Amino acid sequence: MVKIIGYKESLSNEGKAFNSLVLQGGVEIIHSASGNLYATARKANLASAFDAETCQSLIGTELVGSIEKEECMPYEYTSPQTGEVLTLYHRYVFIPEEKKVPMEMYREVDVQELSMMPELQ
Repeated sequence: MVKIIGYKESLSNEGKAFNSLVLQGGVEIIHSASGNLYATARKANLASAFDAETCQSLIGTELVGSIEKEECMPYEYTSPQTGEVLTLYHRYVFIPEEKKVPMEMYREVDVQELSMMPELQ
């Protein structure tokens, strides 16, 4: 589960304003570069079609899914704590939990059998 913890206004490539929901996953315990343990939580932004009022009302809502690390084109990131500029090769994205059964599971099943499965009704 992830929680909506805020929102922010962003600009599309065409210069149009839109709101992104700020999502946060559960607490994780990580080893720092010096070997010490610390608690953190992954965050990701999710584009939305909602206005600011709706985004504000969604804060605290939980979504079924997780926040996963995904490789991407390199980009520069400035650490807010230290001011250090880093080159990153990943980002965090929201992965919703699938509610539907993947079609691969049904490839060798007879069509009549499918019609009798309650999750497909």
